[in-house]
Amino acid sequence: MEDDATLGGYLLKHDRPPAFEGSDGSPYSVEIYVDNEPCEDGRYGAAVLFVRWSTSGESVAGHLESGYLRYGANPDEAHAALRDLTLHELKAHLEQLIETKKGIPDW
Repeated sequence: MEDDATLGGYLLKHDRPPAFEGSDGSPYSVEIYVDNEPCEDGRYGAAVLFVRWSTSGESVAGHLESGYLRYGANPDEAHAALRDLTLHELKAHLEQLIETKKGIPDW
């Protein structure tokens, strides 16, 4: 795989988070989230926040949050494990979250 085919590789090569256009037509960027406290089993969970931007790209318009996608014995390990996700896997997670959100009304 190319260096920037994973989240971590993309962040290193481009010095910015990857961005996607969702099937809802909105632009999204990717941020890593790792819990500060361990889960009941002692592992730290890592998730992805998909930040939804306004169509102009100038302001945040919302976000979608995955469940835990990776775990680690400490926050750094969980963060590193999440960086191994491919951009294709991230896009699939985004599309799944968009599809799930379709059935939930906005408040």
